[in-house]
Amino acid sequence: QVQLVESGGGLVQPGGSLTLSCAASGFTFSSYVMSWYRQAPGKERELVAFITTIGSTNYAESVKGRFTISRDNAKKLVYLQMNGLKPEDTAVYYCNAQYMIGSVALNRYWGQGTQVTVSS
Repeated sequence: QVQLVESGGGLVQPGGSLTLSCAASGFTFSSYVMSWYRQAPGKERELVAFITTIGSTNYAESVKGRFTISRDNAKKLVYLQMNGLKPEDTAVYYCNAQYMIGSVALNRYWGQGTQVTVSS
């Protein structure tokens, strides 16, 4: 059974930091591109960052220089280190796994999400 379980969300003041974790099971983790998405109230879900099977990373412009995605294939974990948090970072953050063949995603899995609230 495929599972993605996020943790680490919470309430933080502007300028603060949080680290999200996503624990994966039920699939060959090292073969999947791992991503973090987020969805704020009333907005569409958006890609925050992804990390490929070889460790290449990519970030949304809004989080570049503040967020860092990483993965531990041995532990089947993916992380999102978030620094310099802003109120506009408030959202539910989702972990995503995709098995890619070229540019086509053959399998796609989602976690249940974890709430991040940035407020004073």
